[in-house]
Formats: sequence, structure tokens, C-alpha cells
Amino acid sequence: MSSLRTSSAIAPRHGRLGNRSSFWAVIRLVAITAVVAVVSSASIAAIAVNSLATEVQANTVTLGNEDGVQQLVDVGAIEGGVNVLIVGSDTRIDQISTPGDDTDGARNDVTMLMHISQDHQNVSVISFPRDTMINMPQCTDQGDGEVKPAQRYQQLNTALGKGGLPCVVSAVEQITGLKIPYAGVIAFDGVAAMTNIIGGVDVCVSKPINDPYSQLSLSAGMHTLAGTDALAFLRTREGVGDGSDLARISSQQVYLSALVRKLLSSDTLSNPVTLYGIARAALTNMQFSTQLASVDSMISIAKALQGVQLDKVAFLRYPVSGDPNDPNRVVVNEADSEILNAALAADTPLDLSKVATADSATTADGTGDAPATDPAPDTPTDPAADPAATTAPDAGGPTVLPDSFTGQTAAKVTCSVGN
Repeated sequence: MSSLRTSSAIAPRHGRLGNRSSFWAVIRLVAITAVVAVVSSASIAAIAVNSLATEVQANTVTLGNEDGVQQLVDVGAIEGGVNVLIVGSDTRIDQISTPGDDTDGARNDVTMLMHISQDHQNVSVISFPRDTMINMPQCTDQGDGEVKPAQRYQQLNTALGKGGLPCVVSAVEQITGLKIPYAGVIAFDGVAAMTNIIGGVDVCVSKPINDPYSQLSLSAGMHTLAGTDALAFLRTREGVGDGSDLARISSQQVYLSALVRKLLSSDTLSNPVTLYGIARAALTNMQFSTQLASVDSMISIAKALQGVQLDKVAFLRYPVSGDPNDPNRVVVNEADSEILNAALAADTPLDLSKVATADSATTADGTGDAPATDPAPDTPTDPAADPAATTAPDAGGPTVLPDSFTGQTAAKVTCSVGN
């Protein structure tokens, strides 16, 4: 792996480089779980299923790494679980998939890896900060076919503009060492419609949020967010935490956890009319990799997600540290990333009992507020001194992530912190 790495603790106040639309995370489980549940429902008329299948096939892109990848019949048959990359961009789908279109302006401002364990008991959703500086692999522009050579010290969210979805997949594969045969790009037009269909999501706010850019204004307390309000909440950066992209990721996890709780605690996934509405809204704004652009594949992934317990759905930020060359950027934290990469590769469960709630999120009881200022750099973790800090998780046993990680499970009720 050739990504830029450091073992220093994270202390950047970064991401104030434009207010790009990074609210795609909400569609991740919706587009994969709810969408595919629709097409597997016997209650849906054949014409509706055919319509969804046609929509999937119309938005397909080849990643270039599909050789030898088994077409899904049952996710349980895939050794080592399943990795699905969900990419969010404010660029239209046709601008990054149609030959001749200019992709240079496209940005993968949200890059999320969903790992489903082979036993279907654990789901890990990893958010990669857009400002992470990496060594970009060689990519081929999907528009004009130009081969763009590998480059050092490039920002992760430029991968989509360099070579579309395949380039983002290659970049994340290089960072993690994992193979990612399934991927999708999501546009924003259907987000508001989808949140309206499910009746909104109940979100907790511990301190008022006021963002002049997204025009979001929320008092402290509970809010049911749908439509444009949900979009504004997921987009806001200036209104939460320290105003950085890292703070926005934490705030998005507050929303995503509440969304999963709603989906799994209500009759949403058992209502075919609601599911079809969600599916239609998502599919008209998605592009799929060849291996994912199959109704059978989607059904298999949906089956793998059915029955997962809330405390087994983990939302994590990929471990990064402050970039010593630029205070507005971050680099991969080598020590922590090795722990996470090894656990995902070994398909071991992640124990988040020590993981911190940070940046722009706090526990519902108010005991987990983010620090008011950036923490001072910590010394590198000594694996010998900390049994939890190991890059070789016990076979079959859980990997206890150290408190240098940030994230939460879907079972944990958290609140977004305004600034």
C-alpha cells in the first residue's frame, strides 16, 4: 500500500475549502438495503420490478477489477464477506459516466466503504475524509480514455474527477489493501424525496445549529428532518463542531444511526409501497459497477443485511492524522489504519466499546461532547503497552478498537453539536 501515512494523533481544523454537497451518506443503507428489498418483495408487481431492473442496468460502469469475482447468488457464498463502496458527488451521474463528458470537476466528497461480514451478523460502514492526502493510483479517464499516471500527494476527493468510479475504488483499495468489487455513485436529486417517503428522521441536537451557507437553523432538542431540511443537515459543515469535514462526518453518523433505527424499528421495510418509492428515488440518481448492476446481486446483499442487530452496525471514520505539510489536510494514520484494515481483511467483528464520540457529536446524556479545541498530538501507540492496539486480531474474535478511533454503533443514540 502506498498511501501517505503517519502515526501522529489527529489535530487538524481542516476542510474549509468550499461547501461541496457531502450528504450522500444517507442513501448508503437506504439505496442498498431498502432498494434491494423492494425488488425481492413478492408484493411488488412484475412491472415495478422490471422498471427497477431497467433503471439499474441503465446506470452501470465497469470497474476493471471484476476478473475472477463471483457473481452473487448468495452473499454467504462469498469468502471473507462483501465490500461495497458508496461514493457521493454533487456532479450529475451522466457527467461521470457518458463518453465525452468532462469529469475533471467531479469530486467524491463522500466515500464510504460498507463491509458485510460473512456470517451476516456485522456491518461496518467506514467514512473516508475527503481531504485525506494519498498516493493516487494510475487512473483512466472514463470520458476521453486518457490514462492519468499515478501521482504522489493527491487529495482523495479528486479521484472521481481523474477516472470516475473505478479510480475511487482503486484509491480505496490501495489505502485499505482490500478488494472492492461492488460500488455505486450517488447523486443528490433523490435525497429529499426519499426522506419525505419515510416520514423524516428524528435527529437530536445538543447545541443550536446555525449555518448561513445551507440556511439551516435548528434549536437544541429533537427535530424530525425530511426533504430539504434533511439535505441541509447532512450538508452542513459551518454549523457543526469546528466547521471541518471531520465534524460533518460525525454529524452525519448521528443522522445515519437514527435512520437505521427508524428503518429497523418501524414497518418501513415491510411496506412495499414505501420501499418502491425509496427505491425509485435512489435508483434514478445512482450509477452502479458491473458486479452490483444485477437485481440478483442486490437481492443477495439485502438478504445479508436482514436481521443485523443495531449494536452490530458500526459507523467509523477511517483513522487519519493532521498533515504536517498542510493544516487543512489529513493523512492516513498508519498505526490505527493497520488495526482496522487487518480486522476487515480477517472478517473479525469490531468492538467499539472504547471508541470515542467526537468532533460534532455527543452522547444523548451529554457526557460525550467533543473537545472545545483540537487535542494535542498523542504519542504513537505502543502495541506492547496496549493489548487493544494490535494489527493481528485473534482469529474469529472481536477486534477492540482503541479510543483513538471515532464512531458509533446504530444502537447508540447521539446528538449533533452546533457551534
